[in-house]
Amino acid sequence: QVQLVESGGGLVQAGGSLRLSCAASGGTFSSLSMAWFRQAPGKERERAAAISWFGGRSTYYADSVKGRFTISRDNGKHTVYLQMSSLKVEDTAVYYCAARIGGTITTPQGYDHWGQGTQVTVSS
Repeated sequence: QVQLVESGGGLVQAGGSLRLSCAASGGTFSSLSMAWFRQAPGKERERAAAISWFGGRSTYYADSVKGRFTISRDNGKHTVYLQMSSLKVEDTAVYYCAARIGGTITTPQGYDHWGQGTQVTVSS
C-alpha cells in the first residue's frame, strides 16, 4: 500500500514562495505518476500539477498555476515537490499529493493514493 505524506505548507504573503514535499513509501516510487491537487473552501478539487513516472519527462500544469509552479521528483528520495512562486491569495487551499500507476499526463482521473493534505494560506 502506497502511503503519501505532505509537508511544507504554511502562511505566506502574496508574491512569496513555498515548496511542498510529498514523501512516498510502500511502493515502487519510480513507477508512480504523481500529482498535486488543491481544494479551496467551497470549490471543486483541482489538479494543479502532475508529473509522469520514472524520469518525470512529462509534466502538466493547470492554467491557473502555469509559469508560477514547478513540479519535480527525486526517485532516490521517493519524493515529489511542488515549488510555488509568485503566490496569489487565490492559491489558498489544502494541497494534496496523489499517486497512480500509469495513465496519461493529460488524464486527471485515476489517482488512487492520496496524502492527508497540507494547508497553504496566502495573505494579501
